[in-house]
Parts: sequence; structure tokens; C-alpha cells
Amino acid sequence: MWKKFKEWFRQNFYNKQVQLRERYLDIKNHDVKINGTSYFLAKAMIPDIPEILGIERAVYGGQTPWDERAFRTELMRKSDRLYLVLRRNDWLVAFIGCSLNDHTRDCHITNVAVAPNFQNHGLGYFLVNTIIKKARQLKYDKVTLEVRVSNDRAQKLYRDIGFVDNGYKKDYYFNDREDALNMVLDITKVG
Repeated sequence: MWKKFKEWFRQNFYNKQVQLRERYLDIKNHDVKINGTSYFLAKAMIPDIPEILGIERAVYGGQTPWDERAFRTELMRKSDRLYLVLRRNDWLVAFIGCSLNDHTRDCHITNVAVAPNFQNHGLGYFLVNTIIKKARQLKYDKVTLEVRVSNDRAQKLYRDIGFVDNGYKKDYYFNDREDALNMVLDITKVG
């Protein structure tokens, strides 16, 4: 009985979810216009890691919350991770990453950063909304993230998109022990 159920589940659910992933996570690299400026959107690859770390250093005062090994591990996980980069004139100017959990129907944004010279141009907004679109296509229920309690600009961006506060994580950030604000977007209700 259990074997039959597992086989039925695999045929009727698992394979469909795998097909959805293959269909919607196979992102073709392409040009995009954001507020009238052209950028190149692509899936992040291992050779992008030094530039990603450079953006982290620029954004986080010389620190890299994630090191090269952490990004390498994430980028190698093709079935449950999605990382995107934006380039302008061949320079990596922004990136975003997320983990995908079929069981909880949760797309969790793990990190997003925009190079200082490109902030306030809509790149973060574009990237977060691109991930939300992918989560909807995968028929997920929610998109979640953590943000530093001191990062008012990011919190405003997320609230403008529709995220709501969902509690705190004490001493969440490794380097300075700052608290994190959990935020969630219920995409079953948002158009």
C-alpha cells in the first residue's frame, strides 16, 4: 500500500513540480530595461562570485556576510536555489538569491545587494519582484526574508512590495549580532 502511494505521489506531484522547476527556473540570459536603463539579467555562475563579494564589501563596509565558499555551495545547488545577477556594461551591479522549499511552498530570499552607485534606481525592486514572479510560477504560497532591524531603506522597499513584519530573530547577524526582522509576503492573496 505504501509503495503504491509513493509511486502515485511521485507520478502525480513530484514529477509535476520537477517539470515546473525546469520550466520556470531555466532562465535565459537577456536584456532588461529598468527605469529606462538597459541591464543584462543572467543566472549567477561560479565566475561571478568575486564580483558578488565586491558588491557585498561595498554595501557592508568592507565586510562580506557570505564568503566565497558559501556562495559556491549555493550556486552548485541547482535544484533548490536560484541566484540572479544584473550587469551594466559588463559590470555586475546587483544580485539576488533564494532558496526554494517545495514542502513548505516557501521561496526564501537569502540575500540581495545593489552596488552603491546603482542604488535608488529600481534594481532591488526589480530583482525582488522577479523572484516573486518565479515563486508564483512555481505555485508557492509565500516569499520570506530577513532584514537588519537598522536597514530602514530595505524594509521600506519590502513593505512597498507588500511584505509584512513577521517577528524578530535575536542576534541573527554573525559579525555584529544585530537582530533581524522577519518579513513575509503571502503570494496566494497578492495579485
